[in-house]
Amino acid sequence: MRFIPLIVARPEVQMAIDEAIMLARIEGKVPDTVRLYAFSPSSVTIGRFQSIRHDVNLEEAKRLGIPVVRRITGGGSVFHDEFGEITYSVIICEDYHPALRKIQESYRYLAGPLVDALKDLGLDAGFSGLNDIVVNGRKISGSAQTRRKGVILQHGTFMYSTRVEILGKVLRASKAKLADKNVSSIWERVTTLEREGVKLNRWEAYELLKDKFFIAFGLEEGELTDYELELAERLIEERYGNPEWNEMR
Repeated sequence: MRFIPLIVARPEVQMAIDEAIMLARIEGKVPDTVRLYAFSPSSVTIGRFQSIRHDVNLEEAKRLGIPVVRRITGGGSVFHDEFGEITYSVIICEDYHPALRKIQESYRYLAGPLVDALKDLGLDAGFSGLNDIVVNGRKISGSAQTRRKGVILQHGTFMYSTRVEILGKVLRASKAKLADKNVSSIWERVTTLEREGVKLNRWEAYELLKDKFFIAFGLEEGELTDYELELAERLIEERYGNPEWNEMR
């Protein structure tokens, strides 16, 4: 499996790269791939089927200079803090491991290195529900997934120092969803490494996650191909940089 080193870029670029790798993998042009990346500026991504106006406070996001981009994966809205969050993605064939054939097992298998990293830091981390990782009952990571022609794209968050107060301003959480989690606010629902007493900077968090993914998948460091970069450019124009896509719901 190939590992792509840290890329820091705008949300439309990051989402386009993930899909470009998936398309190239479907065509057999690249190997299974893991990458770690960060958003700059801080951004919001929303799930493929979400309503942008229902799930994001667009006025507050605009005021704070936070772009909003729609993913091709499902799941909910996510705040990606430039100064406190790293995103992982895995693009992998379903036949790589038996765990990948079932949805819940696949989420846990592919996000397992995040749990290993948290446990190495002395935190009591584990999976909750379909796609969340929790520490002391609060969400510290969530993942989303899509599948095409036998290839899985799964990506998700690792919140080491996310500014939860900004998260709470730009994301809209319904009362029903909060009640389902037995909390009254997003502040009660999520946590970060820093809130749990562990202070890491971006590079420390990156190196920790990189190490765990290398152990789990036996990775070899590589780079994006010209073909993937060309695909990504096209996807930015056609999809992720296009208001018709981002505001379709």
